[in-house]
Amino acid sequence: MMIPWLEPDTPFPEISCALTEEDGAAGLLAAGADLSPQRLLDAYRQGIFPWFSEGQPILWWSTDPRMVLQTRNIKLSRSLQKTLRKIERDRHNGGCWEIRFDYAFEEVMRACAAPRKNGAGTWISEEIIDGYRALHRQGYAHSSELWLNGQLVGGAYGVCIGHMFYGESMFARITDGSKIALAYLVHFLRKNGVPMIDCQQETSHLASLGATAMPRAAFIEQLKILTAQPQITQWLPIGLFDAESSQARNVETRKIA
Repeated sequence: MMIPWLEPDTPFPEISCALTEEDGAAGLLAAGADLSPQRLLDAYRQGIFPWFSEGQPILWWSTDPRMVLQTRNIKLSRSLQKTLRKIERDRHNGGCWEIRFDYAFEEVMRACAAPRKNGAGTWISEEIIDGYRALHRQGYAHSSELWLNGQLVGGAYGVCIGHMFYGESMFARITDGSKIALAYLVHFLRKNGVPMIDCQQETSHLASLGATAMPRAAFIEQLKILTAQPQITQWLPIGLFDAESSQARNVETRKIA
């Protein structure tokens, strides 16, 4: 089936026009246009996201169902919780671990774009990096970063509009590095009134972290409410364990300043 081609000034079609599984490209809505901040923000507010490989035109998707992680429902294994408590103690004592937000946004994107163990690169092209760097400069795209001895060893990034967060990608250079960065990000979002993270597509890895499938219609209904909320303006990591949250915030502020 054919999908519409978008010029820079062409609006998105209704998401109900997206292709289905029977069409062979479930969720594919349109192609073309650009990755300007305005186009990206317009897409995310409607439940649309870009996903394409190097050499392809920009492809726009709106999947149904939508994989969503409720921030209150993240699943952390016992071993990961043990690691997180160790990191928290170390951070409070000025040790070798640090959690930073938005300190090295482009570096996180490039780490996510780097080839995986099988030698293949990801869909994150230079065009994608340029588009999201522009969103970052405008205060909409953010990164959660895990640092060990001054080296970036894990991270995640995505887009936040109002009280809605859209997850894009993660990477790890040490065991559980991406999960640790995600745990701090989810905790921060929950404390700031963000109830869910859009994970876009269903995968077993996301399901293991607590993400579940939501019908697109229900997702869009929530999206309209959440994106209308005020923007979060202060992005500083919050300690994972409530009794330590205030101290952790103070420590992190001093480290990043």
